[in-house]
Amino acid sequence: MKNSKHSLLLLASILLLGLSCKDKPIEKANDVDPPSKNPNIVVIYLDDLGYGDISSYGGTGLQTPNIDALATEGIKFTNGYASSATCTPSRYALLTGMYPWRNKDAKILPGTAPLLISTEQQTLPKMLKKQGYQTAIVGKWHLGLGSGIINWNERVSPGPNEVGFEESYILAATQDRVPTVYIENGNVVGLDPKDPISVDYKHNFKGEPTAITNPEMVKMKWHHGHNNSIVNGIPRIGFMKGGDSAKWSDIDIADTFLEKAQTYVKEHKDKPFFLYYAMNQPHVPRTPNPRFVGKSGMGPRGDVILEADWCIGEFMKTLEEEGILDNTLVIFSSDNGPVLNDGYYDDAVAKLGDHDPSGGLRGGKYSLFEAGTRIPLITYWKGKIQPAESNAIVCQMDLLASLADLVGTKDNTTDSQDLMDVFLGKSKTGRDNLIIEATSRTALRSGDWLMIPPYKGVNYQEEVDIEVGSFPEFHLYNLKDDVAQQNNLATTNPKKLAEMIHEFETLMGKDHNFNVEEIKLK
Repeated sequence: MKNSKHSLLLLASILLLGLSCKDKPIEKANDVDPPSKNPNIVVIYLDDLGYGDISSYGGTGLQTPNIDALATEGIKFTNGYASSATCTPSRYALLTGMYPWRNKDAKILPGTAPLLISTEQQTLPKMLKKQGYQTAIVGKWHLGLGSGIINWNERVSPGPNEVGFEESYILAATQDRVPTVYIENGNVVGLDPKDPISVDYKHNFKGEPTAITNPEMVKMKWHHGHNNSIVNGIPRIGFMKGGDSAKWSDIDIADTFLEKAQTYVKEHKDKPFFLYYAMNQPHVPRTPNPRFVGKSGMGPRGDVILEADWCIGEFMKTLEEEGILDNTLVIFSSDNGPVLNDGYYDDAVAKLGDHDPSGGLRGGKYSLFEAGTRIPLITYWKGKIQPAESNAIVCQMDLLASLADLVGTKDNTTDSQDLMDVFLGKSKTGRDNLIIEATSRTALRSGDWLMIPPYKGVNYQEEVDIEVGSFPEFHLYNLKDDVAQQNNLATTNPKKLAEMIHEFETLMGKDHNFNVEEIKLK
């Protein structure tokens, strides 16, 4: 009897428990959202790649399937801008979120220039590092190193590691400038202490050959500005002595940077990372690996673009193989517009054919015309970004504030604008206006209009065969109707010109000098 009462009580308890459970649905593990994880962020940055240099942007002479895959599966921006028409200022704006014209030293730097970015300054890697990101740069730096007097035989500092990058593997400046060595976390790679490096941009070292004194040593003929020290048969800008064991192999630079980028991904895939993969192509000297020589039919410039496209394909494969492709935001762009002859005879002009690196835009590198700063810009995030084409005005400078928003913080200390919804395809409203810069001259893009103020100097630069946008009078273009900038409306639309001048002065200050001297290109 006692056991029977106990059984009845147990049964009642079970029934009551069952009734109470009906009021509260059973929670399943898959009903609970997993903890949010910030995506990996990769910026792939090419050097001197024009708006029309890739097939997804209308390039007819080259097929770039791996870059095209990013464009067709991501967002292809048709009004994407670098801040500047030359490399150092654009890279400065990308990493600091600041207009480069605010920094008087933000010009094309020699290889011995001091660090352009202040160690106290806000930077993209610093911001991401504070949000728990691992940070690294692989590739071209060209933002100065040290404090002005560099001993290349000791650790060079400050540099990338002092402005937010935990790991760095870089070229100090450009492939055509000395020193022609890799630098890893401040130290020259493979340096023999018994063969120290010396570098000077004004005076040669006694007994060292140059392209002028020893032309028989030159394998790549120089056209202008590249007649100093010879390394691997290529004449460079600047003078260098010693460091033979550390000198890079030009034909292997692309492979070296690809391998470093892939290794970084494999070793850091378990935590969110930011990788700035700053490729060298198609900057001079164009030295494709033998695997790509002759593949484009357009000479070395076309070959290195195909090489870059292959490298990007291999890098994207690594993201997929490591299982992180769907949690990685990839941003692809170029530091400025195209140039063909930029200092060497390499058939870039002779073998161009009907290919148009500028994609129908006027000008090129060094230019205030559209081809100087309007560049390919693509955002790709598998499963998160829906394929689209956007004509919103966006700038690489806006990545700092935009990515801050993405990772859960804010930045309102720079010129960068939060356009994350635009970069993700959730909005089509980009910038209202943008100051663009070329060799220390500035112009205004506002809505559909571009205004170029008067500047002293010659418009057509014969050495590089580019119009740079220097005229004694104002130029005004409606880019919606005239993207090739053939019709100057400054005199026929004085009301719009006055509006643009007022807006320009409001953004830059009324003390802006409309007649600054032309800056030498090299």
